[in-house]
Amino acid sequence: VQLQASGGGLVQPGGSLRLSCGASGFTLEYYAVGWFRQAPGKEREGVSCINSGNGSTYYADSVKGRFTISRDDAKNTVYLRMNSLKPEDTAVYYCATDHTPWCGSNWSGFNYWGQGTQVTVSS
Repeated sequence: VQLQASGGGLVQPGGSLRLSCGASGFTLEYYAVGWFRQAPGKEREGVSCINSGNGSTYYADSVKGRFTISRDDAKNTVYLRMNSLKPEDTAVYYCATDHTPWCGSNWSGFNYWGQGTQVTVSS
């Protein structure tokens, strides 16, 4: 299983980015996918997660109303649309998945991780 996260970059505060998570050797349609981030000197934190099947979505309080997770099963890709970006959103963003259709209570059941994409929010 290989996950590829892409779409990061440098953006000004208030700007937007869309991250993509593609997979090789794994059909994301059947499994939950999460987005996580890690800022320098901080622990990794969950940002958002989407179930398979019913497509339920979950967000960290810090990004609710600004970020949207979605999936395009035809493209075997999960997206994270990030609007109204703030400097505190600066981090390396990772996508993750595993053989489970549910995000679970704390999104901790993922063992397949992408390489990460850098998001920098700065003027």
